[in-house]
Amino acid sequence: MKNWKQIAVCVVVAAAAFGGWSWYNAGRTGTEATGTPPSAGQNSGARNAPLVMVKPAQKQIVNDKLSAIGSGVALNTVAVMPYSSGTIRQFLVSAGTLVKKGQIIAELDAETEQIAVEKAQVLLKDAEITQKRMATLRASNTATQVQVVAADLALANAKLAVKDAELALSRRSVEAPIAGIVGILPVDAGNYVTSSTTIATIDDRSKLLIDIWVPERFAPQLRIGQAVTAVPTALPGKSFQGQISALDNMIDAASRTMRVRAEITNPSDVLRSGMSFTVTILFPGDQYLAVDPLSIQWDGDGSYVWRIDTDGKAERVAARIIQRNANAVLVESELAEGDVMVTEGVQNVREGGSVTVKGQNTGSAASPKAPATAQANNKQAG
Repeated sequence: MKNWKQIAVCVVVAAAAFGGWSWYNAGRTGTEATGTPPSAGQNSGARNAPLVMVKPAQKQIVNDKLSAIGSGVALNTVAVMPYSSGTIRQFLVSAGTLVKKGQIIAELDAETEQIAVEKAQVLLKDAEITQKRMATLRASNTATQVQVVAADLALANAKLAVKDAELALSRRSVEAPIAGIVGILPVDAGNYVTSSTTIATIDDRSKLLIDIWVPERFAPQLRIGQAVTAVPTALPGKSFQGQISALDNMIDAASRTMRVRAEITNPSDVLRSGMSFTVTILFPGDQYLAVDPLSIQWDGDGSYVWRIDTDGKAERVAARIIQRNANAVLVESELAEGDVMVTEGVQNVREGGSVTVKGQNTGSAASPKAPATAQANNKQAG
């Protein structure tokens, strides 16, 4: 009984298949008899030309700008210390005072030095009197030549003693060694200080020096006097012009960088030592072709792209990658600016095969004429 049912099912299936085949052939025969043209989707040429998206290659310049962060220091900074120990009698300046070179900024107690000057002056007068007396006695042959020479020597020593005492007295007044701005005073009047005590700092910030570390690939292009632009982190809307003032004599082996010192002007005195800056240096740069990252393909021979020629045919072109950026890949290749690269649909592209660019008539293969046409197609595709 079961065998009979299986045979019946097979007969029914075979009859259904034969009926469907007969209906399909009748439909095709009717279409051919009435001369109805096949639809666009049945066009064999369209089936042989895969649909792709394209983008032209463009030229880009790389290594044309270097930006590095560094800290600025004043053109000159001096920590002022007294020549000798003593008590500060008074300060003649305060924090923020603009001083000139040689201006007195503080005075130490000087009573001992003043006494030494007066004593030296007394001895000088005595030596002068003795020297004159000996000269007179020598004229009358009362004094010997040796006595005259001794009197002259004593006079010379007395003059030197006066100068030494006056120098010690002058050094009780502390002078500014450079012109600049006085910082916050670390000690007050009345404090006892020594020759190793810093009583003030002076910054000459008419210009600032900024040290940056530059990758070694830029080292051959750097030179003294090359223009730079510095933007302070604290003043992002302002930039200051300057130049390279010094180059180190070697590349750091650990970081593969070179130390470069830039000098910028501070005309309005808004910059301070210790500020951080973004320093930018411009270079001529290197020019390469840039292609869309999606166009890069790989195989055993390396990276390549599919280029579409003017006849709408695909051509494989080797493309060595130089640099990857966010929106483009820089390559070294036989490509020319404006050549159209396949970016999507690459899996269906074959060497010498025709393609259909999305956005163009689907019944014909792509025929890129110029970069502008390809860019328009990309816009339509997006």
